[in-house]
Amino acid sequence: MNLKTALIGAMLCGPILPAHAADEAPIDKAVSVELNAVKSTDNGCTLTFLVINGHPSQIDKLVYETVLFDSEGQVDRLTLFDFGTLPPARPRVRQFSVPGLACDGLGKILINGASTCEAPGLSPSACDAGLMTGSRTDIEVQG
Repeated sequence: MNLKTALIGAMLCGPILPAHAADEAPIDKAVSVELNAVKSTDNGCTLTFLVINGHPSQIDKLVYETVLFDSEGQVDRLTLFDFGTLPPARPRVRQFSVPGLACDGLGKILINGASTCEAPGLSPSACDAGLMTGSRTDIEVQG
């Protein structure tokens, strides 16, 4: 292939964005929760989440009921994770220390639903509708 053919092909296909560019774009009208890291501590396990409010207005307070499953798939515990205030389209990192939990024994996390979703100007289901989950660890996250 010559240079002219390659340039024409590139113009027809549009710009090629790096793989991480999609990760940085705001999520359209949904909340995105990603388990970004886990760290064992003397007292238990620290879970680090990256959360993005993809709605056009701020969420004043968001608390998710969260279910932690062990590596055999059995429920270990139900807990509440308070993600606090989430401005629109701005990533936020939140950490939660779970006492008495071994990180290597954690198999899956289920976001069971919003226990609190204070979001004036948004629908009552704004924190649950279209919830997007993901993980950069071996621990699966579902919503």
